[in-house]
Amino acid sequence: MQMPVPDAAVLSKKARIVELLQSVLPKEAVIHEPEETRAYECDALTAYKCPPLAAVLPGSTEQVAAVLRICHEEGVPVVPRGSGTSLAGGALPTADCIILGVARLNAVLETDYDNRFIRVQTGRTNLSVTGAVEEHEFFYAPDPSSQLACAIAGNIGMNSGGAHCLKYGVTTNNLMGVTMVLMDGTIVEIGGAHLDAGGLDLLGVVCGSEGQLGVVTEATLRILRKPEGARPVLMGFDSNEVAGACVSDIIKAGVLPVAIEFMDRPCIEASEAFAHAGYPICEALLIVEVEGSPAEIDEQLGVILQIARSHNPVELRESKSAEESAKIWLGRKSAFGAMGQINDYMCLDGTIPVSSLPLVLRRIGEMSKQYGLDVANVFHAGDGNMHPLILFDANKPGDLELCEAFGADILKLCVEVGGCLTGEHGVGVEKRDLMLNQFTADDLEAQLWVKDVFDPAWLLNPAKVFPLSVTQTRRAA
Repeated sequence: MQMPVPDAAVLSKKARIVELLQSVLPKEAVIHEPEETRAYECDALTAYKCPPLAAVLPGSTEQVAAVLRICHEEGVPVVPRGSGTSLAGGALPTADCIILGVARLNAVLETDYDNRFIRVQTGRTNLSVTGAVEEHEFFYAPDPSSQLACAIAGNIGMNSGGAHCLKYGVTTNNLMGVTMVLMDGTIVEIGGAHLDAGGLDLLGVVCGSEGQLGVVTEATLRILRKPEGARPVLMGFDSNEVAGACVSDIIKAGVLPVAIEFMDRPCIEASEAFAHAGYPICEALLIVEVEGSPAEIDEQLGVILQIARSHNPVELRESKSAEESAKIWLGRKSAFGAMGQINDYMCLDGTIPVSSLPLVLRRIGEMSKQYGLDVANVFHAGDGNMHPLILFDANKPGDLELCEAFGADILKLCVEVGGCLTGEHGVGVEKRDLMLNQFTADDLEAQLWVKDVFDPAWLLNPAKVFPLSVTQTRRAA
């Protein structure tokens, strides 16, 4: 397909913006040739693509401030980008925007083991934060499935979680402070090397704000001592509903595993073929992990295994070694990639009360038949953060639209049972027009006021989070 040729006015504006950006950044840090900007035309939600006007890769907070100052003065929208692993279109460009990538901001700035924190630039990958402290028997708790690639900047933007969020919480529970650059180039410090700063909870506003309020360039993160030990157990069941009921009973029993992960048959089969983790082939699989001293582990697993047996599992297997534990988690961490090898899919991110798991899993199965599209389920069952993967054919006309309608119905169901539209992927472009299904008009207006305070011209991450009609009205005002 031949790309449209930009008119002279657009080319002139682009040339001016590129020249201004090159005046504050090294020439190689300003990417503007069409064949080069194509690398930034989408994130991991590849169904939607749009090449940006240009992309920049600043190497310091001061360079980020200089870029934003230019874009603010010129009225150019800016889309912050971490590693581009967003599954909700959070880093999708518009044709008139500048992509501001933080990939070059990847240094460890300070480590304090006595006070249990690390300060890093936010282009650093999630897994490498633990890599920087594990020699001293510490770790960074949030562990998204994309942790090998995803950046701390994106984790903060979307308030990412991961398999171990049941015990340790998500990013907001492990974030102590940030350095953030506002759209006009002002550099602000929020929070710091301590928990629960006095005054307004601005850190809570920033974490999960999806790049709407500023560009976070540095983060102070809580690090924890590694537990004495950990042990997972595999549980196989003959239906999704039974597995969901088992999860609910474990939570009700007052036991706090470090993780409870759910996979259904399509995901089990794909993951096993990819990772060879030794999974049983059954209708539903739970991975439940506990940690602590050997005595604590034995006590917790005793309760959990008793609950599991009451649900007549088809397989119940406790890990006997570190190698076996690693294989169990390799299968789960490989799930999204394994599914991508066999089918196009759209990954959702609704969150529900744990007690509603059996009902929601049954309804998703019914909707799957109604829409004629298969679903693979893999998610953080312990906190009800669901990730249904709707399988479709990207080359079949109408299939994407059908998939989107199916996904919208699943997310509406999550809200109906007392949950919310997103747990860690964010709203992005995927869920923006569903916001009024969760929030009243007054609720949404309050969120818009916050955006007005931080970014009055509405130049940061345009066309995201809020319904498109609301965004267009706000920018016009």
